[in-house]
Parts: sequence; C-alpha cells; structure tokens
Amino acid sequence: MTDAAAYHDEDVLGKAYDWRLMRRLLRYVRPYGWLVAASLVLLMLDGLLQLVGPMLTQRVIDVALPHHDAAMATRAALLFAASLAVAFVAQFGDTMFTSLLGQRVMRDLRDDLFAHLQRLPVRFFDRTPVGRLVTRTTADVESLNELFTAGVVAGLGDLFTLAAIGVMMIVTDWRLGLAAFAVIPFV
Repeated sequence: MTDAAAYHDEDVLGKAYDWRLMRRLLRYVRPYGWLVAASLVLLMLDGLLQLVGPMLTQRVIDVALPHHDAAMATRAALLFAASLAVAFVAQFGDTMFTSLLGQRVMRDLRDDLFAHLQRLPVRFFDRTPVGRLVTRTTADVESLNELFTAGVVAGLGDLFTLAAIGVMMIVTDWRLGLAAFAVIPFV
C-alpha cells in the first residue's frame, strides 16, 4: 500500500458489517473464552428472570385474586422480589465480565497496534499527521471497546429475551402466540 493510500484509507467507506474484519477482531476474544461463557450464562439467566414477573402476575390474577388467596399473592410478591434481586446480581456480574473482557481485548489490540507502529518506517510518521495516528490508536480502539461491551452484549441479551418471550407465548397459548407472531412482518 502506498503512503498516499494509507493516508486516505479511512476515507473509503466499506460495508457496514464486514465478516473478515469481525473474524480478525474475534481473534482477540478467543483467549478469554471463559469470560464470554460466563457473560452468556449470566445474560441467559437475566433473560429468563425477565419472564418471572409476568408469569407471577398471571398466576396472581388468574388464581389468587378470584379465590381471595392473600397468602399466594404474598408468596408471588416475595418470589418476584427475589427474582429481581437475582436478576440484579446477574446483570451486575454480566456487566463486570463484559467490561473485563472489553478491557482485556482492547489491551491486547493496543499492544499489537503499538508493536505494529514501532515496526513502521520513519517515512510513514513524516507523512502521516500526528492527530490521525492518535485518533486511530485511541478513539477508534475505544469505539471497538464500546462495541464489545455494550453493543454486542446488549444485542445478544435482547435477542435471548425476545426468544424466551416467544417461547413463553407459545407455551401459554399457542393459538394466541401464533396470532401475535403473524403480524410481526407488518410491524
């Protein structure tokens, strides 16, 4: 690549999502598989716990209120409070694990980036503005950190919660669930 091409390489807009780039970034995630696994487990636990409130509410409305069963309503309220506490711990743990993952991945990426900068010829630094180098090595890497710690995790969490809600709708009343899913393409 020529120096002129290197200077303007960020001006070229590519696809919004590039699998080759994603594969290169996932190479930095692989050593921390246990953090990814722990985060996914906590994410799934939190997604399942999101369903406890509506299920308990249904039970109270369908069973406890018609039978004037205050003890059942109290148990449901206590179970709901316990599920909220466990969901909070799961969310906290997930946030900690994903933050740790993001920081470690970014550390490795920065180490490789700085090692690469050290191997570049002096002529590259003569022709490349310092501001561009600083931006590429700090702000762009920090943007990737945000992608890892917030974007991907939030997206996966929302997808899992949505899938769990869909399963729960089908289990509760499959005809009503299918009717609700039938309008999804129009929304």
